[in-house]
Amino acid sequence: MFIPIIVIFVVIFAIVSTNEKNDDDNILFHVTLADPNLYENGTYSDFLLIEKGEYSFRFVPNGSSPEILSITLNGDAFDFSEDYDLIGSPHQTGISEYFTWEYKGQKNILISEIQEMSITINPNGNTMGSVSVYIVEN
Repeated sequence: MFIPIIVIFVVIFAIVSTNEKNDDDNILFHVTLADPNLYENGTYSDFLLIEKGEYSFRFVPNGSSPEILSITLNGDAFDFSEDYDLIGSPHQTGISEYFTWEYKGQKNILISEIQEMSITINPNGNTMGSVSVYIVEN
């Protein structure tokens, strides 16, 4: 009886581990902005090399994240700019209330050719709030 249960747990663990690894392999860019020293003149900037393809932004926000997070991507053949609004959704349990947070705005982008791009992230004055920003290949 224990052997089939152990086999099931091993198979589930292998599937979850494989899926997590694939997600990590699709990450093109990641930064966790949780320290004001990461910003220069109120913005964070970096460069990345991006291949032709479809990508999307993903965020890990919380209640202290910037209310508006502005992101700009500029390359030779691509320009993108979006202001993401932080939205909190309340959830009720029998004894408490909690919030989940997400950024609303355009998250999908299509890159037509390989190019180097600059990325600028502007927390619009809130350099104390933490947020993780990802660009992942779809």
